[in-house]
Amino acid sequence: MVSASELLSSIPTRLWIGGPVDATGGATFPVHNPATGEVIARVADATPEDAVRALDAAAAVQAEWAATPARQRGEILRAVFEAITARAEEFALLMTLEMGKALPESRNEVRYGAEFFRWFSEEAVRIHGRYQPAPAGTGRILVHKQPVGPCLAITPWNFPLAMGTRKIGPALAAGCTMIVKPAGETPLTMLLLAQLCSEAGLPDGVLSVITTSHSGAVTAPLLNDRRLRKLTFTGSTPVGKKLVEQSAHGLLRTSMELGGNAPFVVFDDADLDAAVQGALLAKLRNGGEACTAANRFHVQNSVRQEFTDKLVAAMAEYKLGNGVDPDTTLGPLVNENQLDTVSELVDDAVSAGAQVKLGGKAPGGPGWFYPATVLTDIPAQARILREEVFGPVAPIVGFDTEEQGLAAANNTEFGLVSYVYTRSLDRALRVAEGLETGMVGVNRGVISDPAAPFGGVKESGFGREGGFEGIEEYLDTKYIALP
Repeated sequence: MVSASELLSSIPTRLWIGGPVDATGGATFPVHNPATGEVIARVADATPEDAVRALDAAAAVQAEWAATPARQRGEILRAVFEAITARAEEFALLMTLEMGKALPESRNEVRYGAEFFRWFSEEAVRIHGRYQPAPAGTGRILVHKQPVGPCLAITPWNFPLAMGTRKIGPALAAGCTMIVKPAGETPLTMLLLAQLCSEAGLPDGVLSVITTSHSGAVTAPLLNDRRLRKLTFTGSTPVGKKLVEQSAHGLLRTSMELGGNAPFVVFDDADLDAAVQGALLAKLRNGGEACTAANRFHVQNSVRQEFTDKLVAAMAEYKLGNGVDPDTTLGPLVNENQLDTVSELVDDAVSAGAQVKLGGKAPGGPGWFYPATVLTDIPAQARILREEVFGPVAPIVGFDTEEQGLAAANNTEFGLVSYVYTRSLDRALRVAEGLETGMVGVNRGVISDPAAPFGGVKESGFGREGGFEGIEEYLDTKYIALP
């Protein structure tokens, strides 16, 4: 395996617009290692002018890329999938260095993220329209699908590879060009991906990566440029709302994958050992820094104490440490702000009367670490039941009846994902249909799958990524009336 220093010295750190280019003015910004706080790289700090350069490049090749045979587009995506797979260890180490997650978590993300390129390489040749006689006999109806045009993707820091491939894969498969603005905390993974795409034969200008520490200022001219036709964003709900407002000026196609407040509901007929294992996956995958992370544990009172004891024992086994340490199973949070947010939500709950059964305090020292934490007796007014904690904290509350459990689970403005544990098929279906979320995991702690439509309802956004539905977000429907 390549060393960290060797890997970092090989990663592109300039903007990627038809290849590596310097930012206008030559400014850079630092990338930190969350485990130490140290600067591991400096990357180009794009300006609004650089964003327009990227859109110029995307618009210039849009027609050519749209006219490229679907099979050829798919084969390029497949080649990138194979390149990512071949360099999986490098991608995993790079993500751990810039985001903090433990190496096993990073390896899982590489497999997951690469799969979007394989899935959409196959979907590129399955873009269907339809042809039919008009029911009134007045002619024929031809329905044709076309790429929407140049797209802007704004991706978060928590999954530096997968949140990009989940957008890039369908866009390129559909025949769209794309500009990616990755999070400032984790730009290196996306720059490496852009390089691999180029090496796999992707034409210059089809995919650009603009890294910046001034996201709003840099993306604003793109959202006001009529050449841009699509915006896709993964991140917080407040930022998503602002972007929707900004995109309304050009009536852009938008897809928003926003915040979550996922309930994890355990009924008294559940296999508690399986529920605990599912809880570990739903809570501690990616260190809890995931929009799909279980945020509230609603456990039927008759089994709540047993479930709590088992979960505390299981979470106590997680070892906090530097993600590159082979013994680490729980890495640091991404930055100091995130550490402060998690600490604040836990302290608020405790001050309101919650009981700490495990963890509950940051260890201090270098790096932004927070231990696996379990809270019980959470008062209803505690912020942690309403706000996304985005950390390794499991608040447990009880309920008596199925109706109460369902009502508590739905008591949020968010609606991304929910989890249900029960042995009853009838109850599983009944509750799954009653939950106000875009996705439901039944007796499963991980639901993400490139072959399935990912997305939420309510203030968790709209649009779907992955599955057969994912490519539709990048296609316009054209009706052609024939005699």
